[in-house]
Amino acid sequence: MPSQRDKAMRFRALHETPGIFVIPNVWDGGSASVMAGLGFEALATSSAACAATLGKLDGEITREEALAHARLIVGVSAHPVAADLENGFGDSPETAAETIRLAAAAGLVGGSIEDASGDPRAPIYPLEQAVERVAAAAEAAHRLQFPFTLTARAENFLHDKPDLDDTVRRLQAFERAGADVLFAPGLPDLAAVRIVCSALAKPVNFMVGIRGRSFALADLAAAGVRRVSLSTSLYRAAITAVFIAAREAKQVGTFGYVETLMKGDELTGYLRQQALARNAA
Repeated sequence: MPSQRDKAMRFRALHETPGIFVIPNVWDGGSASVMAGLGFEALATSSAACAATLGKLDGEITREEALAHARLIVGVSAHPVAADLENGFGDSPETAAETIRLAAAAGLVGGSIEDASGDPRAPIYPLEQAVERVAAAAEAAHRLQFPFTLTARAENFLHDKPDLDDTVRRLQAFERAGADVLFAPGLPDLAAVRIVCSALAKPVNFMVGIRGRSFALADLAAAGVRRVSLSTSLYRAAITAVFIAAREAKQVGTFGYVETLMKGDELTGYLRQQALARNAA
């Protein structure tokens, strides 16, 4: 298995070399193995997908549950893994910093901190508090013995605040505070994506997964995006397939879905390939 530092260097290089790359968000060891086998160069977790595997809603999992899930993904893959760390699992800068330290201890080489508070009465942290949290997380990341890639998220567009100017101000402030990657999920169109990318010097992540707001990779690259994350879209695609198959079995009494399944030996091949990769280094 490659060392954590080796993984961290590989992950950082993906952001620093020319071009755009896709990072799939996985939810268990099997999905991690399949994504790695398909040629993706890094993996990420999804807080919503992680919560769903535990029968919970997004925002309901604890930090301990999120990190246990991350350790599972890290343990089965030789690839770099970054995590969706929600709001750092607490309001204070100190909590955000501790979450980064614990994420690194779990084997992760990157993670995101968002400015969504989880409080429906005030869903977005005030700018000053949001910046303090990112700065604390960045300081914790920079004190590590390897380059932990910190992503800072501005969540306005996911919380009924479609204010592009404020989103750009927040991302610029997060950039100055030390974030390595900037991310504004839910941007409505490519014009907004271009505005965000042109306002920032550091790499920008774009999230796929919202109907009507998922654009072609070539168009995102032309707009200036460096990284594309798939959020919960792969997990929802898998659950959609399960739902359709189960509904056919229950309501129709047929099992036609079996004819289009991935063959067992193909899945086993992906799992075996990752086992060999883990043991090669």
